[in-house]
Amino acid sequence: MGALLVLVRKITPKQWFMISTMVVNGGNYLYNLILGRLLGPKAFAEAALMITLLLVLSFIGMTFQMTVAKFIAQTDGTDRKAVTDQLYRYGLWAGALFGFTVYVGAPSLQQFFHTQNALMFRIFGIGIPIYFLMSINRGKNQGAHEFKKLAVSYQSEMWGRLFITVAALILLPFQHGVLVAFGIFISLVMGSFPMKLKPSRIFRPSRLSPLLKKRIKHFIAITAFYELTQILINNSDIILVKRYFADEQAGLYASLALIGRVVYFIAWMLVMLLLPEVVKAKKEGIPTTPMLLRYVSYISALSIGIVSFCALFPEFVIRALFGGAYLSMSALLWQYALATSLFAVANIFTYYYLSLDRYTPIWLAAIFGCVQVLLLIFFHGTLSMVVQVQLIAMSALLITQLIYYIRYDVRKKTSG
Repeated sequence: MGALLVLVRKITPKQWFMISTMVVNGGNYLYNLILGRLLGPKAFAEAALMITLLLVLSFIGMTFQMTVAKFIAQTDGTDRKAVTDQLYRYGLWAGALFGFTVYVGAPSLQQFFHTQNALMFRIFGIGIPIYFLMSINRGKNQGAHEFKKLAVSYQSEMWGRLFITVAALILLPFQHGVLVAFGIFISLVMGSFPMKLKPSRIFRPSRLSPLLKKRIKHFIAITAFYELTQILINNSDIILVKRYFADEQAGLYASLALIGRVVYFIAWMLVMLLLPEVVKAKKEGIPTTPMLLRYVSYISALSIGIVSFCALFPEFVIRALFGGAYLSMSALLWQYALATSLFAVANIFTYYYLSLDRYTPIWLAAIFGCVQVLLLIFFHGTLSMVVQVQLIAMSALLITQLIYYIRYDVRKKTSG
């Protein structure tokens, strides 16, 4: 027992955060698996739509989180507080605008996605401002390397969504999509703590220097653009499948996507650690390329293992996770996992260069994100075609990111 306590004390805050993130990813997977088994393919399509919209929201919120994390890591004292207050202002206004738009547009969203009612979208819209403020609070903790507080936020959100949604589906006689949206809303409230939000500081005049404010706005614009490409690449397939296919097929595809994306969710944990680490190393004059290669090797090794397992034992994976009702997706599992893996590795390069204020990889990701959406719009005759279109787009994206790295980093070292 004593040896265990000594081992626990030796775990660093960063390591605790990594452990916590693995638990959160596991909990989010459990949440999706329980919904898939409780609802079946047809009803799961609507629940999966709400989960996908939450992922879309998380990418938008990540714009604020990454901005706060970057500038908190670069500043201290009065500037650090001013940065946080300024971003809270931006987040509040953006959240109110997005939330109002979704709330008012709920009937149109219901028609577009063929859902049973509009209430699920209205509940979701009310939660958007809360999510943005929560993202800014997380960015503050991330940039200051307060990983324990960051872990508490993610844990609270995940466990709240899991238990409240499952309890609501079992106990309450309402439409499934509405109950999933309700669970999401409550989890956002829970994930916002601990947050020290002082309205008097948020609404007073900005104390940032014009130069720093300009740099923040520039980074927000670049990051928002990149997060838009993330939305296109990572969520357009589920959204378009829900639009073009019957509910049962959309539910089957959603189960495939949730299994295949396990690589991306783990890669995201590493990206959260990579950004402040690279920013700090650059500030101190430490070489950053070894950090990039280390994270790429981690994700590549993980991807090879997961794709191989999905190729060898697809029916076992699907039966174990979602049940026999979803087995028709087994032949596509390894292909989807491979497409996601290619994207996850390419994403490491993009975030690495973003943290170094080099934006060409973002444009590359945007181009191939748009290419993927266009290909899906024109080529979606079967679910197999949907997966293979993504394989083509993500292969091209990773190749171009590698060419950029070789051209501007490897050759630079060789010539130097």
